[in-house]
Amino acid sequence: MSIKKHIPNFITFLNLTAGLLALIHAFNGNYNEAFSLVCLGIFFDFWDGFFARLLKVSSPIGLQLDSLADMITSGLVPGVVMYKMLSDIQENQPLYNLTEETFYMGVVPYIGFLITLGSAYRLAKFNVDTRQTDSFIGLPTPANALLILSLPMIMYMNQFDALSEILENPFVLVGICFLSAFLLNAEIPLFSLKVKEFNISKYKMQLILLVVSVVLIAVLQYLAIPIIILLYVLMSVIDNATKEKVKEI
Repeated sequence: MSIKKHIPNFITFLNLTAGLLALIHAFNGNYNEAFSLVCLGIFFDFWDGFFARLLKVSSPIGLQLDSLADMITSGLVPGVVMYKMLSDIQENQPLYNLTEETFYMGVVPYIGFLITLGSAYRLAKFNVDTRQTDSFIGLPTPANALLILSLPMIMYMNQFDALSEILENPFVLVGICFLSAFLLNAEIPLFSLKVKEFNISKYKMQLILLVVSVVLIAVLQYLAIPIIILLYVLMSVIDNATKEKVKEI
């Protein structure tokens, strides 16, 4: 039995394990640990595909297993984190405590799982969409997971008081839930974040985003993450528009 064909799947299981541990911490409100474990899972998610291509052992089972692991790490965990954030607001802020006037707050936390539902549909589409072999259509689930898990870090690290107050508004978080589900499944072509070969000219957009991301993280820390996600979407839109103009010429 060849061991090398199991290496990518083993790495995928590491992604899944990180996601399961992150899930436990998310339910317990340990956002820092959950964030760190999701980052670790996304790290493994990058390398399983890399080694599958390098060792030439890509398989349909590996593809399905990768999506199932992503569903936990980048789909279920962010949904639970949003659920917990909304629940914390409902329990700790008198304005939103359950009363006859605010009965709806008993339901609001569950809206966080729109993120999980949107992620599930996004991953299912990815597995059958032949247009997404070298690029993405809609925000990738790992990027969306980082976006969602950065929110409690921004809120509780108190880097920016005004922004923390905004994120403590449950209606803002509900809006983010709907925006997240939309971005995951929107017909917006985005360049792939996975580099399959060393080719600077081919992956210049990825390199530019990487350099800018490092600078933003060094300066803004957790606040850099939503800015980087927004920048990623804008760069992709501009890149696609430029390519369309070149085709017309």
